[in-house]
Amino acid sequence: PRSRPEGHGVEVVRDVAYGARGAHHRLLDVSLPRAHKEPRPVVLYVHGGGFRILSKDSHWVMGLAFARRGYVVFVVNYRLAPRHPYPAALEDCADAYAWVAQNAGRYGGDPSRIVFAGESAGANLVTSMTIAASYERPEPFARKIFQVGVVPKATVPACGIFQVSDTERFLRRRPLPPYLFDRLQEVEHSYLDGAPGSVSLDLADPVCVLERGDAPSRPLPPFFLPCGTKDPLLDDTRRLGKALDGLGVRNEVHIYPGEVHAFHAFVWRPAAKACWRETYRFLDEHVPG
Repeated sequence: PRSRPEGHGVEVVRDVAYGARGAHHRLLDVSLPRAHKEPRPVVLYVHGGGFRILSKDSHWVMGLAFARRGYVVFVVNYRLAPRHPYPAALEDCADAYAWVAQNAGRYGGDPSRIVFAGESAGANLVTSMTIAASYERPEPFARKIFQVGVVPKATVPACGIFQVSDTERFLRRRPLPPYLFDRLQEVEHSYLDGAPGSVSLDLADPVCVLERGDAPSRPLPPFFLPCGTKDPLLDDTRRLGKALDGLGVRNEVHIYPGEVHAFHAFVWRPAAKACWRETYRFLDEHVPG
């Protein structure tokens, strides 16, 4: 968080409340590019951490990376499991999105040119948010997103777990070390076991929603889907790309040989640099500058 963003031409406004004041999980940071003409396109970034750990503060580099490229970036906190199981994280993300749509202009951002981005659990959340922006659904948090009335110009869900239920599917695909499978199961149980019985679990498993092939109410945006070959979640990225293909949605699945989960966060490494270059190229194509 104290990485001298000003040395990159970026200003960071920290701990902006998007909901009830005093609640740490309802704060966001704004990374502002100073050398770019306003209004600028917007990135809403949702951090990963298995729905259980990490925060906007652990993901400052994501805000810095996109802001250096000229985006106004909102990196959000949300409630964490197991204390706050599904759909708490999505409820908070819906509130954050509604706030960003109303307030981006105060920071030089244009909410009609928004990108959803996140990694790991955050990739799950931004994919579900994209579905909620494009499909008219019954969940209150999904309705809030739909009522914003703006579908993102692009979605960048990196290294995502796109189906939280049935984590045993990973073992059916290939053997996994016991410690790794235990971590995957913990994600499932902490996020879903305490979910209210009255709430559909659909948007915990966004790839399953898209695999049904239902036509959206509004066109889905293009997706950029990076993942490494040593990431145990790779199959979910391939599934999501295939589901989007079936719906006729533009997407690019980029597989990076030998790379581990969330490899692009290690921004100094060659594969991470390549991933960021491809991400920027994709966004330059689909998000007007």
